[in-house]
Amino acid sequence: MTEYQHIFEGVKKGARKLTGLSNDKVNQVLHNLAILAVENTYFLLEENQKDLDRMDQDNPMYDRLLLTEERIQNIAGEIIQVSALPSPLHHVLESKTLENGLSLEKTTVPLGVIGIIYEARPNVTFDVFTLALKSGNGLVLKGGSDADYSNRAIMSLIHQVLENNDLPTSAFQLLPADRAATKALLEAVGFVDVIIPRGSQGLINFVRENAKVPVIETGAGIVHTYVDESADLEKAKQIIFNAKTRRPSVCNSLDCLVIHESHLPVLNDLIQPMLESKVQVYADEKAYEALASRELISKADESHFGTEFLGLKLAIKTVANLDEALDHIEAYSSKHSEAIVAENQETIDRFLLEVDAAAVYANASTAFTDGAQFGLGAEIGISTQKLHARGPMALKELCSYKWIVRGNGQVRS
Repeated sequence: MTEYQHIFEGVKKGARKLTGLSNDKVNQVLHNLAILAVENTYFLLEENQKDLDRMDQDNPMYDRLLLTEERIQNIAGEIIQVSALPSPLHHVLESKTLENGLSLEKTTVPLGVIGIIYEARPNVTFDVFTLALKSGNGLVLKGGSDADYSNRAIMSLIHQVLENNDLPTSAFQLLPADRAATKALLEAVGFVDVIIPRGSQGLINFVRENAKVPVIETGAGIVHTYVDESADLEKAKQIIFNAKTRRPSVCNSLDCLVIHESHLPVLNDLIQPMLESKVQVYADEKAYEALASRELISKADESHFGTEFLGLKLAIKTVANLDEALDHIEAYSSKHSEAIVAENQETIDRFLLEVDAAAVYANASTAFTDGAQFGLGAEIGISTQKLHARGPMALKELCSYKWIVRGNGQVRS
């Protein structure tokens, strides 16, 4: 790790200077960054194109890698949204005075230094910097080689804004896009407080299995929507179409439609909008028999269930009742986002209670699992685990707490 130790030391030292920043100063930096990003749209798109030129357009990651003028405008808007949020730091969560006169306050503080390992999503570079600065955390970024030109362009703008505001650029660093840097980050004990991987299940598994630093798992979404016997079918058609096709390359997109067998006679109509959008359907035996034989429809095998497609592909599972739906979801879910479309309130209540996932929906698209959509401004990732944080991780989730104890000479007997 010696090759990277000076970087980690610099981030840790620089991060100490962040906790004392005023909220006004932080917001000024974020506003400056939003303006600079829009002003440098051409530069960002030019660098992004270098990355795009190296990737097959049929690759599911291509859409995640792609920056457009509209997306840069949206990123700038999200930076402004985060700046408008209250600071998560220095809030007193609990206070009390003990019988011996000691005054105790439980106060929110930054996690410290956060390491982010991510794949071809350059917008993540903007998002995580925005949240890290607002929550007083230093940042070590390790992007993938697929987005290296884009990430370095974005980081150059971030450093420019920090320098213009007399803040330490050392607190926010992007490592080289090679495996040696990944290994160094995973072993940066004493320098990095937590690592958050964002990407495929393979990436998350690799980080979890090799990290010596604590890890919060995020990202992989194997998403189901169950259309119950009591469902409003027009409502169901709109929900599953949106969940599958809005942005099929993101982690909250629909992977498996779980359909009550009573709806098999209308299944053709239910999925017709998706077929018109060129969604490849893998149907189980009952669903396949119910669907008209045509292009884009084929029989499912076991490998299609429990797969995060990240593209225009969809599995269909037929069930006889809610219990079978719950069993299927339990067997294949990554515990990210799950949904039910139903009108029976008892069925809805059971689903919401029994499904184990970070976000559970009734009669809505899973496309809403997003920090900005949840009113959090942005997110550093969607946590699919249960320790520390779950669901979209935003400002509050990037904080820990410490006990501040004030005394007047007390000693313990």
